[in-house]
Amino acid sequence: MNTILTSARHEILCTLRARVALLLLIVFLGMVSVSSLIGWITNSTVTRVYEKILADGLTTAPNPFAAVPPLYYSRNSVIYVVLIGVLMAIILGVQATLRDRKTATADLILSRPVSTILRLVGQFLGLGTVIAGVLAASTIISWASISIITGMPLGPDSTARIIGFAALSWVLMMIFALLGMLTGLYSRKETTALLVPFVVWSAIAFVLPQIGTAARPVALLNPVPALAPSSGGVSFDVVGTLTGPFAITEQFKRAASILLRDDSVTGSPAVSVLVLVTVLIAMTWIVVVTPRRTLRSGLNE
Repeated sequence: MNTILTSARHEILCTLRARVALLLLIVFLGMVSVSSLIGWITNSTVTRVYEKILADGLTTAPNPFAAVPPLYYSRNSVIYVVLIGVLMAIILGVQATLRDRKTATADLILSRPVSTILRLVGQFLGLGTVIAGVLAASTIISWASISIITGMPLGPDSTARIIGFAALSWVLMMIFALLGMLTGLYSRKETTALLVPFVVWSAIAFVLPQIGTAARPVALLNPVPALAPSSGGVSFDVVGTLTGPFAITEQFKRAASILLRDDSVTGSPAVSVLVLVTVLIAMTWIVVVTPRRTLRSGLNE
């Protein structure tokens, strides 16, 4: 237990001291804040135009924002997690395991009777704590921003849904943080350790969904999952069924959209949540069973 706590505390301190990591954290929080601001500006602009048209007698339709649920203003946060949050998690994961190899401190640490499993679990918990802290801050910002936009505090249901979205975001970001840790452990060069998880993320976020849905890449930047074309026939259904569980970013978007009450996505998030949790457990197991000699291997640079 001391090994886990010491490793976790050390990882938190190293992450907070890293300038690149702090810059990414600030960017992520800034984008979440801007997301709510964009929603407020959109609401204000459309409402002013609507009131002008209504005063001129050109419409009798209701204000399009009159029946919008409060969580509507946080929907863009989904894509910010998939893009900025995941990339941040990858960099933090790579740095976590590559740091000891670069400074050759892994040999010193593992020269003592320290369990590699406990060491890696401690690093995982340290990263998880940092990412959880960032998501907690972004959740508070979103809650406060939406409350200001709507003119009243969010109710228990909406608050619970925002917290659930943050928890789901943590699962997705930790999956890619573990991917970064894995490449940081096995790569012979620092550039490879950073490049490989970025390529894997690109394939998961863009290539796999496109294979199963034939969606254009720009459509995959929407905060809702892409759908297969209605005229695609059986082939797209089969391919989508095979690639769907591996396209975890689309699974995340589906579950997040349901949690945030997006009317364009229906059903239960249970299957998507199960897929994400299963992948997280599998990635955790792959990382923590890394052989001791791999942790002590140097870089070829």
